[in-house]
Amino acid sequence: MKGRYKELCKEELDAYRNTGGFHLLGSGRDKIEKPDQMEAAAKVCIDLDLDGLVVIGGDDSNTNAAVLAEYFSCMGIKIKVIGVPKTIDGDLKNDDVAISFGFDTACKVYSEIIGNIMIDCASAKKYYHFIRIMGRSASHVALECALQTHPQWAFISEEVETQKYSLQDVAKKLCDIVEKRADNGKNYGVILLPEGLIEFVYDMKELIVELNELLVNGTVDGDNLGAVSAALRPQSQAVFNCLSEGFQREFLTDRDPHGNVQVSHIETEKLLIRLVETELAIRKAAGTFKGKFSGVGHFCGYEGRCALPSNFDCSYTYALGQAAAALCTGGATGMMATVSNLEQPAVNWCVGGTPLVSMMCIERRHGKDKPVIKKALVELEGMPFKMYAAVRERWARCDAFRSPGPMQFKGHYMADGATITLALEVNKGQPILVSPTADCLTVE
Repeated sequence: MKGRYKELCKEELDAYRNTGGFHLLGSGRDKIEKPDQMEAAAKVCIDLDLDGLVVIGGDDSNTNAAVLAEYFSCMGIKIKVIGVPKTIDGDLKNDDVAISFGFDTACKVYSEIIGNIMIDCASAKKYYHFIRIMGRSASHVALECALQTHPQWAFISEEVETQKYSLQDVAKKLCDIVEKRADNGKNYGVILLPEGLIEFVYDMKELIVELNELLVNGTVDGDNLGAVSAALRPQSQAVFNCLSEGFQREFLTDRDPHGNVQVSHIETEKLLIRLVETELAIRKAAGTFKGKFSGVGHFCGYEGRCALPSNFDCSYTYALGQAAAALCTGGATGMMATVSNLEQPAVNWCVGGTPLVSMMCIERRHGKDKPVIKKALVELEGMPFKMYAAVRERWARCDAFRSPGPMQFKGHYMADGATITLALEVNKGQPILVSPTADCLTVE
């Protein structure tokens, strides 16, 4: 390489091998779409005398890869651009990309934490644990963790949106579970929810949109709760007024640089606990609820995305790296590195590539039509969700807790096997060695 840059040597890379490696590379969320941004990217790549540029990331990063590949080609620049699927959210997937790397690791780490809480829950028998898990736009992580651990209930945002659940509908569902379990002497349980759930609850979504408009336009003083309430439409006003003052201020003060509510920062688990407490108090006064309820909130966030990678993800990333290098060497550009047969042992995997443009669609963003890679949401007609839907009512009633234990690197199926959702989606005869529907607590 030219100038002050040099090639990485084996000794330097050994320090990061099988650790994830992003503390070596660093990460960013910059969007490359303007002419000056593409010119700057081209200049850096040319100065470094690169033959290929590998872009590692989710839907936005790989949209950048597709745009850069087209730009380089049109400008006669030799550099090939290849994308690699990386996101713990699991929302970069299609017929050619079964799973993104990072998802397996995050789900196993979260499932261990949830399993630990379940063991305490089954022992203490006096708390309901509300556990919020990463996944803003898609609920793949929550669904996989539910199949791994068997909670009393796991909300799937895509279903909540499709069924047009209101905030009270969500609270009522939880109270029904709590009341029925109390009738059987069970005043404890575990509830899972994705961090983006609040955006999929239809009346909360409308409230958030209205609040964004009011505050971005400077229509009202965000510190004046009464003025904010008065400026809302009747339905949103009713929802806003049912929130405690603390949550009202959380919706108004925690804003992103564009002035919008930072939904991922809202402590939805605590909000649901308060709503359940309020509804159960009404039921107790009416004589229908005779049990006890004590809620504890948790957020499983960065501890999942920063963990040492699972054996599956280590093997997967080596295969993706091989595929990316082969595509660049072969002169391909505008492609995503892919690995197939992931539900089988690694010796049976096959590397390849698929055009990035085949994953893209046109979306209206900021008043303009733009090509983007669409996020893959949980399919309600897909096998993973159908599997969960078939057993969740039973899990709600009984104690089917499952604790998968810590992620081991050797000698354990969970270290090397693919996720349950991937096995269910592919369904090519590969057995699921740990049943996702077993009605017992197992520590393995």
